[in-house]
Amino acid sequence: MKIIQLTPGSGDNFYCENCLRDNDLVKALRQQGQDALLVPLYLPGRMEETGCEQNLPIFFGGINVYLQQKFSLFRRSPRWLDRLWDARTLLNWAAGRVGMTRARDLGETTISILRGEEGRQVKELDRLVNWLASEAKPDIICLSNALLAGMARRLKEQLKAPVVCLLQDEDEFLDALEEPYRETAWQILRQRVADVDLFIAVSNYYASVMGERLKLNAQKITVVYQGILLEGFEPAPSIPKIPTIGYLSRMCPDKGLDRLTEAYLLLKKHDQLQQTRLRIAGGKTRADDDFINRLRRQLIAGGVWDDVEFLESFERPMRQDFLRTLSVLCVPERRGESSGRYVLEALACGVPVVQPRSGVFTELLELTGGGILVSEAGDANELAQALEKLLLDPDQARALGIRGRKAVCEQFNVEGTARQLVEIFQNLT
Repeated sequence: MKIIQLTPGSGDNFYCENCLRDNDLVKALRQQGQDALLVPLYLPGRMEETGCEQNLPIFFGGINVYLQQKFSLFRRSPRWLDRLWDARTLLNWAAGRVGMTRARDLGETTISILRGEEGRQVKELDRLVNWLASEAKPDIICLSNALLAGMARRLKEQLKAPVVCLLQDEDEFLDALEEPYRETAWQILRQRVADVDLFIAVSNYYASVMGERLKLNAQKITVVYQGILLEGFEPAPSIPKIPTIGYLSRMCPDKGLDRLTEAYLLLKKHDQLQQTRLRIAGGKTRADDDFINRLRRQLIAGGVWDDVEFLESFERPMRQDFLRTLSVLCVPERRGESSGRYVLEALACGVPVVQPRSGVFTELLELTGGGILVSEAGDANELAQALEKLLLDPDQARALGIRGRKAVCEQFNVEGTARQLVEIFQNLT
């Protein structure tokens, strides 16, 4: 079966759960004998490099999308000129400056992309369709997220192939848009639902959220848990000698890094935890710089800076080594997270987690038994108390981590995810 996975790149500035999910999935599909191809959109996909051939063209190149949104001239420009803006060096440069995009520009562009053949980037859509028709000839097309749903109608009409759409954290992006763009984007997305054959959510929690917000009937949506490629995710041979808290996600307020920082400062006042370390990984965008600098000043003022480490790299081998140094992982999200990939990766390394009782975390910990939940609106004190419990009882922490690893290996292996998706795809073709 020829499976096309359309995946927006993040420019490798931060830990992008969607990008990692799609890369792992395409690799697993290939290992099972499927002819799967990951086609990059917007920015190059470089982080894992398991599913994306580096010689593939970039579609909807970020610079061209911007120029076509802002200036009518570029909606009619020749391909030789567009090709210059799609150069990987330029796109990688643009990725580093993503934080400079104005909120209004972001809202207008999102709406235009959702409008598909009626949007300002229709030239890019036609180029993608023509390339797929001549080079790929798909049996099924899988969209990485619902923000790409504007492409579905043209893809189905021209390629005569079913279109499925994965659902993961679209609400976080759309709800962050300013009005009137926020509500307009949701309205258009609800209209575009009819163009997609099936939506596949990464958790029961998120299926419920998006089913309600997109007004989907039960036959239009199903759940397949995100699986991870387990190779290389192994527990450390022994418990860390120095208690170490880890954070693995984009370094921004929505992910709760400031809340974790406050809890860490409280823990450092405990006589038995004065040596505790905090290791932070997951990357950032330029828009996050002020936030991170504020945290640094707070840690320095608290006299704990020497025990804190901000790590720049977060590629796969680094994440595996990083996780094995931890006593516990904590990413105290402020929103309802849909998938929690970092929880799965931590548990795969035998590292327990402390997470808020919100979003998918309740679901994941009920299925894996790999950690402790705090209240959804838990303050730094409650978070510190839960972390303290595991840091002062490493044997209990180890037992939770091993239990969680067993569950991840059995229920969240990407090979199982791929098999479930293939069965769904075959029923649609």
